[in-house]
Amino acid sequence: MDETEFWEIVDSTREAAGGDPEDHADLLVERLLQFDPDRVLDFARHFESRYNRAYRWDLWGAAWVLLGGASDDAFDYFRCWLIGQGREVFEGALHDPDALAELLPGFDDEVDGDGEELGYAADEAYEELTGAVAADLGVPAAPPEPAGTPIDFEDPAALARLYPGLTERFG
Repeated sequence: MDETEFWEIVDSTREAAGGDPEDHADLLVERLLQFDPDRVLDFARHFESRYNRAYRWDLWGAAWVLLGGASDDAFDYFRCWLIGQGREVFEGALHDPDALAELLPGFDDEVDGDGEELGYAADEAYEELTGAVAADLGVPAAPPEPAGTPIDFEDPAALARLYPGLTERFG
């Protein structure tokens, strides 16, 4: 599976789910069940590598502004959700997290920002196909700390300076 196919699967299942993260995860599992186990593992590798790339302080700060706070777990789920938004939003956020203010058509913190189930979709499909838990994907683990410069999430003025667009629109 190449990157283009990975993003096509993410996009088509999100669109079919109408943007609902839980429905998106269900449709993603259904789609992955149409593949052989090796292709499911390929999808999982693509997902995991992007998930690890997004382990950055600047993205955590953006999640903090959007969600009104983001614990370790909430940031993990946010990264899954961010992948689920598709290539343009994901890559745009990695380039400039404050660009999410323009890249997201809307954001409802009751529904959006939590893609926990998306993170388990490939594992669920693989286990359903094989009856076994997926082995190690061979993807380098995320570092113990996020990449970049730590941010004081408890300083609203600093967050407003770092994320003026997100603060104005969603903060």
